[in-house]
Amino acid sequence: MFDTEKNTASAWFRQLRDEIIMAFEALEESHAAGPFSDDQPGRFEVKETTRQSDDGSDAGGGLMSVMRGGRVFEKVGVNVSTVYGTLGERAQNAMAARKGIPGMKDDPRFWASGISLVAHMQNPHVPAVHMNTRMFWTPHAWWFGGGSDLNPCIEYDEDTSHFHATQKAHLDPHGAAHYPRLKDWADEYFYIPHRKRARGVGGIFMDDYCTGDWQADFSLTQDIGRAFLPAFLPLVEKRRIQSFNDTDKTKQLVHRGLYAEYNLVYDRGTKFGLETGHDPDAVLMSLPPLAKWI
Repeated sequence: MFDTEKNTASAWFRQLRDEIIMAFEALEESHAAGPFSDDQPGRFEVKETTRQSDDGSDAGGGLMSVMRGGRVFEKVGVNVSTVYGTLGERAQNAMAARKGIPGMKDDPRFWASGISLVAHMQNPHVPAVHMNTRMFWTPHAWWFGGGSDLNPCIEYDEDTSHFHATQKAHLDPHGAAHYPRLKDWADEYFYIPHRKRARGVGGIFMDDYCTGDWQADFSLTQDIGRAFLPAFLPLVEKRRIQSFNDTDKTKQLVHRGLYAEYNLVYDRGTKFGLETGHDPDAVLMSLPPLAKWI
């Protein structure tokens, strides 16, 4: 049961990954003016990731694709994975507390697939960005999650407006209530309590999303993914040619410290990946190459 749906979702996440990889390498190739344009264009290094159950049996894996030291991207990771097995006690308890799923302890099997992306840019005027979409299944329940959010260290109102407007345009065909709800959800999720501030300028986000109509929920998840490139690429193309100074770079490094704090302390995806034994390099690929705390 649900094998067709699982395979369909997993294939879609892989297709989206391939489209993003091509688009990002094209940005590297086309960067002909501005800072770093004399450098060699970056390329993704691709590594297969694997996961084993406690008894040594296959528990899935995926592809970790990371570009470092590019002309546009200082570090960007685009990971896709499909993993399965049984949830450990801590993961069961965390999920039961959040979702109240009956029967989890009696049958703790799970299956999860998704794409996760984090981009840290060379030019401080170009915003960092995060995107992920995912599907989770247990014998007791299934759901989707994901979204994308913009994390500039130097904010431009017009960039924020474009990012949000593009996401809204992709969500509105599914119902006018989706964008404001998912925007509020992102504002709540990407808030850093100990800093009393947001991580960035927001975006859209949903978690544990299930209306009972798998096709409708999957279609919404697809359009969250489809919104990403048209929301983000124009901002990169516009800002990558701008000059910057040491003060701008310091702002970027300090903001990256904020980003790292959030991902290590609060992010549920990071916690789940480490709890379930996924490749730690893949789980922690979101961390910036350089950061600063002051």
